[in-house]
Amino acid sequence: MPSDTFNQARFWACAGVGAGLYAGASVGLYHAWYKNYDLGPFRTFDDSGEWMGMDKAGHLMTAYAQADIAYRGLRWTGLRPGRSTLLAIGVGTVLQGTIEVMDGFSEKWGFSWYDIGFNTLGVGAFAAQQWAWGEQRIRFKMSNTRPRYSTAPIFSTDGAQQSTLRERAYDLYGQRYAEAFLKDYNGQIIWASANLASFCGEDAPSWLPPWLNLAAGYGASNMYGGHGNTWADESTGANFSAPAALQRQRQYYLSFDIDLKKIPFRKPWLRTACSLLNWIKIPSPSLELSPQGKVRFHPMLW
Repeated sequence: MPSDTFNQARFWACAGVGAGLYAGASVGLYHAWYKNYDLGPFRTFDDSGEWMGMDKAGHLMTAYAQADIAYRGLRWTGLRPGRSTLLAIGVGTVLQGTIEVMDGFSEKWGFSWYDIGFNTLGVGAFAAQQWAWGEQRIRFKMSNTRPRYSTAPIFSTDGAQQSTLRERAYDLYGQRYAEAFLKDYNGQIIWASANLASFCGEDAPSWLPPWLNLAAGYGASNMYGGHGNTWADESTGANFSAPAALQRQRQYYLSFDIDLKKIPFRKPWLRTACSLLNWIKIPSPSLELSPQGKVRFHPMLW
């Protein structure tokens, strides 16, 4: 629970834990993303057309979630809501900015002003709701059900080399699910999850649970490269293409969700844990709409 007045011991504890997590996450990120690639002079690059916008949606969601979690920690120390909001903006900006700086020195990537823009939208979405409503009525969340990639052989353009879509996906996104959860854009869905009772206010009907959300999601599929589905094997130099039938495609979703912060758990540790995990979309029945207008029902989607 937030302290009624500023608690210096809580503040320094929060700052210490935050600094430790920041350092650990930076080291872990370096080993997961950058260690196997050469470093070079700082550079920028235009990645606005990559991954059908999934990476940009991820930047917005991540920056939002970081600002939201930082705000809760700062309020726990007894800082006033206004100051906590401003500091939370700074935390989200610095955390995401660190990634961009690392990208800028990597030969494989580069500093992206588009990423910075979506980071800013994320922390801005958090701050705007705090200033307008004093609460988060629309939460940005994430889910990821990894596709089952085909192991059928595909051949290089000269017919001399063989690979599979699974090998390509593992090379791009990682083999372990813990890594692929953040990397595999083919399985990710980024959600805007709106709390229905909050928007109804005092007029909310008695039958409407205060924790029930309606979520709209965005995803994409069949992506085996940033811009297209052709690639060169790094070890052999052989050129491959995904089967023509696997067209890159945007997907839109409508689903129910739960705002874990709205559930009145009795245990303080359970309330805290659910608050920290509130950026994860809860599995539930969903409708999927493709750009071709086809509607598909998922009895349970995550």
